[in-house]
Amino acid sequence: MRLQVKGKNVEISDAIRSYAEEKLGKLERQLADPTRVELELAVERNPSIADKIVAEATIWTKGPTLRAKERSTDMRASIDLLTDKLERQVTRYREKRRRRHREHEGHGVEGRARTATDEEGGPVIVKMKQFTMHPMSAEEAVLQLELVGHDFFVFRHEDTGEINVVYRRRDGGYGLIEPS
Repeated sequence: MRLQVKGKNVEISDAIRSYAEEKLGKLERQLADPTRVELELAVERNPSIADKIVAEATIWTKGPTLRAKERSTDMRASIDLLTDKLERQVTRYREKRRRRHREHEGHGVEGRARTATDEEGGPVIVKMKQFTMHPMSAEEAVLQLELVGHDFFVFRHEDTGEINVVYRRRDGGYGLIEPS
């Protein structure tokens, strides 16, 4: 595995470089094919952002390109969070390859619903949900959003009858998506 560590608005010390090599080196055991990994460490200069240290990595494999981005207040913590996220992605990638290999050998699971995007390597829908949409205002939708504990809530607007979405923003506020 070839690892390239770059810095943006920060000078990368040898200690940080070796720490990143050690952490991202764990991924090499899980990725059998020769890969190239690019790690970019950056410091945001925006004073309104609390988590200023950003670690972003791209892994090129024979299959998909894996990307992850994490931020925190410490360089090592950002690298740790990034490595955890990449390990989950690599595990999911390996499981998908294993599952396809078994299916090609004829040992696939019978009766499994397969979608066109599944065969192409895209995302797979694993859960479908139906619910009754009662007309409500955007303020009521925000209250429902808080009750269900999700990041977004789909509802029918009581004034227009259109489908709208309220979502939680990173800054703690809420956003509203309306069709045009």
